[in-house]
Amino acid sequence: MQRILGYLRRAVQEFDLIQDGDRIAVGISGGKDSLVLLTALREFQRFQLVNYSLVGITLDPQFGGEPTDYAPVAAYCEKIGVEYHMIPTHIGEIVFDHRGEKHPCSLCAKMRRGALHDYSKEFGCNKLALGHHNDDAIETFLMNLFIEGRIGCYAPKSYLSRKDLTLIRPLSFAPEREIIHAAKQCEFQVVKSKCPVDGHTSRESMKQFIREQEKASSGFKARVFGAMRRGNVDGWGGKTYYRNLSMDNPETNGKPERFHMLEREIARRIKEGQYADLGD
Repeated sequence: MQRILGYLRRAVQEFDLIQDGDRIAVGISGGKDSLVLLTALREFQRFQLVNYSLVGITLDPQFGGEPTDYAPVAAYCEKIGVEYHMIPTHIGEIVFDHRGEKHPCSLCAKMRRGALHDYSKEFGCNKLALGHHNDDAIETFLMNLFIEGRIGCYAPKSYLSRKDLTLIRPLSFAPEREIIHAAKQCEFQVVKSKCPVDGHTSRESMKQFIREQEKASSGFKARVFGAMRRGNVDGWGGKTYYRNLSMDNPETNGKPERFHMLEREIARRIKEGQYADLGD
């Protein structure tokens, strides 16, 4: 968990994810990613670097019309002292029974997102934390590129003006292997998904493709993510890499933030006369 906390702190600082006074809803599916996220956010509170509160929210899609037993999640939230809400829904019934979707993931995800947004606001939260990790971002970027023919990804932080809600992804830098390792160390019980297409999706195919590329050319994932960062795709550049789209000057557009910081510091010192002895 210590390594996960390091990744989380880096994301919080790089993308300005959490501020004092935030009330953060955590979307908990019952899987390893969301439970590790919840645990990391709870542990991060103990450092008292930022003052915020947490609310765990689980939406039960009730696949096949049957409720899922989330009692282990409720017990874990009680153990670590996090407010928890489990909300039954008819998402599974709508997607698979009424609509009979051949490609159900998109509609299911859209409905779950909408419900999570609504319940986050209902419980007085101004932010919603999701458990997407670094591998998820790389997979999404490549799926958008190969399947849709566009360069894009979800953002590590985004503001929904209609809901007055900010979405944050604090595990954006954490590799999946580290999350698996942390999940094995933590004392929580993972709730297996009952989704009928679990493990048989386009994302699973992309995972396999990436594994093959990584095996054939070590560092493939790091290079893809590095390109996303340097290109500041959908805000992934953070504070380190950013682009001022109002500027046409190629010498400054996309330059690493640390260069701008250095330039500002030198300008400040010159103004204060610290370098007067150097002449013009």
